[in-house]
Order: sequence, then C-alpha cells, then structure tokens
Amino acid sequence: MVHGEHNKSKNSGGFALIIFGALLLFLAPQESTISSGLNIVAWIGGIVIGGIGFYLKFFKWRRKQS
Repeated sequence: MVHGEHNKSKNSGGFALIIFGALLLFLAPQESTISSGLNIVAWIGGIVIGGIGFYLKFFKWRRKQS
C-alpha cells in the first residue's frame, strides 16, 4: 500500500504513562502522613514513569523518521 506508513497509529501508551506519573507526583505529598519512605518512592516513581511516557509520546517516533 502506498499510504500504509502514513495510516499507522502512533499510539504507544506514552500519554497514559504521563498521566500516571503526574498522578503519582500529585498524590505523593499526601502519602507523607502514612510513611516517609513511601513519599520518596512515589516522587521518584512519578518522575521516572512520566519521563518514560514523555519519551514515548514525543521523541521515539521522531527518531524513527530520521
């Protein structure tokens, strides 16, 4: 097909990872009343998961085009 590459979906789940990472960052300060160790893990996890989602959503498909 001539336009087969053009019609492919670029959905990689990156947007869902960005939302999940943002929720972790938003909810992490409220978890500090339960356990201080969980607060740090939630912050780091939110940043890492959001970063992976950002890479998948905005940068991964640009590298393939070059």
